[in-house]
Amino acid sequence: MRLAALLAALRPVLPLVLGLSLGCSLSLLRASWSQSGGEDRCLGAAGRPGPLAGGAHPEAADGRPGPGHEDFRPRIVPYYRDPNKPYKKVLRTRYIQTELGFHERLFVAVLTSKATLNTLAVAVNKTVAHHFPRLLYFTGLRSAKVPHGMVLVAHGDERPIWLMYETMHYIHQHFGSDYDWFYIMQDDTYAQAEQVKALVTHLSINQDVYLGRAEEFIGGDEQARYCHGGFGYLISRSLLLKLHPHLDSCRNEILSVRPDEWLGRCIIDFLGITCVSQLQGQHYHTYELAKNTEPEKEEEEEFQAALAVHPVSDMTLMYRLHKHFSRIQLDRAYQEIQDLQMQIRNLTSLTPAGEAGLTWPVGINAPFLPKSRFEVISWDYFTEQHLFSCPDGSPKCELSGAGKADVSEIIESALEQLNSRYQPLLRFSKRQLLNGYRRFDPTRGMEYTLDLLLEAVTQKGHSHIVAKRVSLVRPLSKVEIIPMPYVTEATRVQLVLPLTVQDLDFVANFLDMFAMNTLDTHDNALLTLLFIYHPYDAQRVSQVDVFAGVKAMVGELEKRYAEVKIPWISVKTEVPSQVKLMDIVSKKHPVDTLFFLASVWTEINMEFLNRCRMNTISNWQVFFPVHFQEFNPALVYRGEQTASSSTDFLRDGHFDRYSFAEACFYNSDYMTARTKLAADILDRDEVLESMEVFDVFLHYSGLHLFRAVEPGLVQKYALRSCNPRLSEELYHRCVLSNLEGLASRSHLAMALFEQEQANST
Repeated sequence: MRLAALLAALRPVLPLVLGLSLGCSLSLLRASWSQSGGEDRCLGAAGRPGPLAGGAHPEAADGRPGPGHEDFRPRIVPYYRDPNKPYKKVLRTRYIQTELGFHERLFVAVLTSKATLNTLAVAVNKTVAHHFPRLLYFTGLRSAKVPHGMVLVAHGDERPIWLMYETMHYIHQHFGSDYDWFYIMQDDTYAQAEQVKALVTHLSINQDVYLGRAEEFIGGDEQARYCHGGFGYLISRSLLLKLHPHLDSCRNEILSVRPDEWLGRCIIDFLGITCVSQLQGQHYHTYELAKNTEPEKEEEEEFQAALAVHPVSDMTLMYRLHKHFSRIQLDRAYQEIQDLQMQIRNLTSLTPAGEAGLTWPVGINAPFLPKSRFEVISWDYFTEQHLFSCPDGSPKCELSGAGKADVSEIIESALEQLNSRYQPLLRFSKRQLLNGYRRFDPTRGMEYTLDLLLEAVTQKGHSHIVAKRVSLVRPLSKVEIIPMPYVTEATRVQLVLPLTVQDLDFVANFLDMFAMNTLDTHDNALLTLLFIYHPYDAQRVSQVDVFAGVKAMVGELEKRYAEVKIPWISVKTEVPSQVKLMDIVSKKHPVDTLFFLASVWTEINMEFLNRCRMNTISNWQVFFPVHFQEFNPALVYRGEQTASSSTDFLRDGHFDRYSFAEACFYNSDYMTARTKLAADILDRDEVLESMEVFDVFLHYSGLHLFRAVEPGLVQKYALRSCNPRLSEELYHRCVLSNLEGLASRSHLAMALFEQEQANST
């Protein structure tokens, strides 16, 4: 009985014990076999251990690795620095891509001329330039005005051989260490950009590649070939690096009329590499266009599969070729989608969920399933004219711009899908959109549900009205990483604080926070005060200075921090226009100054200043933060103690979207936009009173305007004074900011309820 109980207790661990025993036994047997047979096999004729197969070395008698194992065992190399040599700090590269030696994939050079720069080169730029990661245009002489959006390099000489020589030298000097492949084409060549990019992904970068349409030299060696320049050709980085030392010799020794023949002869004579049209299983397909060719009617397989087409005589033909090949690519993509959907349907029956697990549309992620009521994605109701979920919180607003275009496109797409499904039996036409619903699902895209009132016409001409509900999805496409210039957190921030008489009660708190969060922490930030005098106060400044107290506070700060200087600028005006004030400040600072336009209620901290530095990029982006505005404590707490938890903090305020007082931007960007504004308004300075700095950047600069909520920028509640002399829009925004900053709806409702209760008693 006891034995049975013991076996029952040991049964769960019995497999583990047996496994360990078996493993130990096999290990002992293997060790005994290796010790018994190892010496006899490795002993040479003289009793010394002989070499192992493959050139390996045996281990020493004491178990340490032999001399051949040194490359396979890690070793700790002690650091030694010569005390006689000065210490040199090791500088790391800015990007890990540079340190690891990664290169970009493809660089494209387009050879053009002064005569075709504004015609064929522009057509190339509009058709395929945006498909290539980097594209430059090379010409001998440039015209007076370079077309917009084109990067042009002019060599100063129209001779074809000289142009090719200078182009190859320029590519090696500026891009030879950055790219793996170099594609050279003419402006009378149409190249399928996606096919060229796909080609280089299938080729090895370790070989010297000279790939294109191989042509024979006139009267030359039968085996030697050069790549025809009209159809473009591909050169690897390794070939370019080997060719560059011989370019000068080729220029002096090789005589040729055609630049592509000259380059091919140079590569053959000095590197022994000839042009090929097929390499590593990849074919470089080309097609030569005949005169008066109609691209839409070309049905040859050679034309359909061509990577490059030549010659293209005019811009119209270039656009027609691009339309034709884009249609081929689009049809091919749709066919691949249908094939993938068919494969998904066939494989769904083999999954555990079966056909019930098939999502719609096939291949798109299933809709997001909320785990609680707080995660439910709400639907927005719309009609053809109005949207009933507006960004500003109003219940109804008019559809316009991109929103209206989106609704029109969705309705047209729904009709197209219905007609393609039911034709030729029925033909649908829209009468009215009864109801429309849409929501954005971050897992799949924008979803639509439409109730359409349709007129259905049969083949015999009979028609009747039907109501039909359709569902559509605009899926998320390929996510792209937008390249952004590199910025650091070491940039000095110049704070600009405009002050009026109404702001005097809040200046002390601002200066205290500035001293505590920037001066005490030695942050790289400076402060400039802008005293705005009313004309009446300016006349009495010698007797009574309304800003005397602020100037005294500044003097105390400068005494406490000896290395700090806080300058101020005095301005006399009745209407303190933000743009006019910024004009004065801009002229007194260098062009590379990073401004932070602050308000007196702002509480400066290091976290926000770092985000100001990172989100503001010279000649690229400006930053307009949306500060967090605390509610009126008299309405929120009604005599109770202020809450301190983070959740209560967010509940007791809101992000003030009506305020554009805070801004981060570079002085150079402001000066550029301000110059365009001055040319637009001429001498009508009264227009500046209806504008803010945000409007200047929005309408007169091509920069990115980054407007985002900023939880690190908190302002205490204060009733702003709205100047009626400003424009109607600015005054209205100021009033709305004051009203929404009072309290939330629940707080206001509770205050009204308590007031009614008090009045009733």
